[in-house]
Amino acid sequence: MAEIAVAKSADARTDRTALRFAYFWRRYAWAGFLILTLIVLVVYPLAMLVLGALTTTNPALEGLSSILTLQNFQETLGNEQVRTAAVNSLISCGLGTFFAVIIGVGLSWIVARTDTPMRGWVETASIMPLFMPPLVAAVAWSYVGSPTTGLINMFFKELDWEFRLNMYSMTGMVAVFAMYYAPYVYMFVSAALKNMDPALEEAAQMSGAGPVRTMLTITLPLVAPAILSGSLLAFVVMFGIYGIPAALGAPARIDVLTTYLFKLTSWTPPLFNAAAAVAIIMVVVTTLCVAVQHWALSGRSFVTVTGKSFKPRTLKLGPWRWVTFGLACLYALVAVVVPCIGLLVAAFRKFLFVPNLASLFDPKQYSLGHFQNLFDSALVWRSFWNTLEVGIISALIGGLLAFALSYTIHRTNLPFRRTLDMMGTAPVAVPGLVIGVAYLWAWVAFSGFLWGTTWIIALALVARFLPDTLKVLGGSLMQIHRELEEASKICGTGTLQTILRIIVPLTLPGLISAMSLLFILSIRELGSSLFLFTNSTIVMPVLLLDFHEGGHTGATAAFSVLQVVLLLFIVGGANLLGRMTTVR
Repeated sequence: MAEIAVAKSADARTDRTALRFAYFWRRYAWAGFLILTLIVLVVYPLAMLVLGALTTTNPALEGLSSILTLQNFQETLGNEQVRTAAVNSLISCGLGTFFAVIIGVGLSWIVARTDTPMRGWVETASIMPLFMPPLVAAVAWSYVGSPTTGLINMFFKELDWEFRLNMYSMTGMVAVFAMYYAPYVYMFVSAALKNMDPALEEAAQMSGAGPVRTMLTITLPLVAPAILSGSLLAFVVMFGIYGIPAALGAPARIDVLTTYLFKLTSWTPPLFNAAAAVAIIMVVVTTLCVAVQHWALSGRSFVTVTGKSFKPRTLKLGPWRWVTFGLACLYALVAVVVPCIGLLVAAFRKFLFVPNLASLFDPKQYSLGHFQNLFDSALVWRSFWNTLEVGIISALIGGLLAFALSYTIHRTNLPFRRTLDMMGTAPVAVPGLVIGVAYLWAWVAFSGFLWGTTWIIALALVARFLPDTLKVLGGSLMQIHRELEEASKICGTGTLQTILRIIVPLTLPGLISAMSLLFILSIRELGSSLFLFTNSTIVMPVLLLDFHEGGHTGATAAFSVLQVVLLLFIVGGANLLGRMTTVR
């Protein structure tokens, strides 16, 4: 009997050990796997970039054979060209953000708080510039606002006006930045305004404050977090953009940090260590922007939605509602219609030169020649298939990874959730061009494995846009009540089956939206893929830049039209798929 008791005791200890091991495995293995994944995608490339900036060799190729030094930063900060490029970046992005905030806040106020006619159309027009990639927008405005051959200047010439529009200038860059990044501010602020209780505004008006004073003293301060978030996002994206400064600033010899960074890698021999130092400086600037935002919002209350119900009311503008409608139409005309007309004229016209107004409407001057040349080009088709491959890989891997991270962060009590959240959202402060440089440093030694394949571009884009997909999926998951999962587990269903049967169907529209967003952002992103492509893995944004810098005007315009059409087709398909999968 004693032997049996000892055996049972030993079996019990074994069972408890097995249970402890299973418990440990469930709690730490999954979190460890996600942390390892983020280390490979985010931490390792950025760490190699920092090491590259602190050495005189490439650690991925030669190891840590040289001592750490600040020589690259000393030479970079002491370089007059770098200081000039930094000042130009701050001026162009700062002014661009300032005017983007004015446009975005104005449009959101018109849509959410006024009785302006056709507000649904105004809302659509406010986000339409998002469908035009930055490089395409800059190329279109180069056709419209060139000081010598621009279509607008041709009209000025016909009217005998002395004024000439010159988009190849700092003013031109700021204008394009403001027009095409105002939708970022609009999306943040319009959502905040639609959810705001109008009681405070009504109290101000009853106290004798006019509409403008009410907006400046009540409405805007209460949506300050949304304005700060939108302006931060707009500035960070502008700061890391290469296409707009390359298309509009380079002809005027206006260097910004992104164009100067690319020059460092294209010189012979390339100055990769100096480029890494410049990239780190850019990360420091964007990180400071995030820190400033947290400091500005900490310790203040911006609560506008409480348990008390309210009915959204609109401000009666009277005859002024047609003025606000006209301003919205002006924005749509300048930001969408005019550049699209310029792009279509350049794409279908045999030669871009327009001697007079009558020649602009001469049908003999137009043909499908540029499109036929593109369709006959093997390089164009290669870039098209590579772009689709990169977009599909990015959407699938990025969507699944973002879902796993969001579920772990928001729906479990596993350890290291805060660490996962911080690692997943860290790339928000890293410009896209810097992500490309970081992956160049990290993976150039792995030729044949990742380097020289579309996978390296796709993984860089996953890291680049992971914060965006986390934001979309996090919002979808937080809308699902935990009692649904608890009821499933009470019925004996395991965690994995609960996720597949309950969580996935309910979050499927959000998951499709996140994957669609990642796909769209991936196929239009230039900066992250600019340092990672080869002749066999070239993608459409890089080929478009090559056409533009090579002076192929017709091919550039026609290729831009094809890229915009592809984006619109994908957006339409994503919206249709999202409606079909919505749980009713």
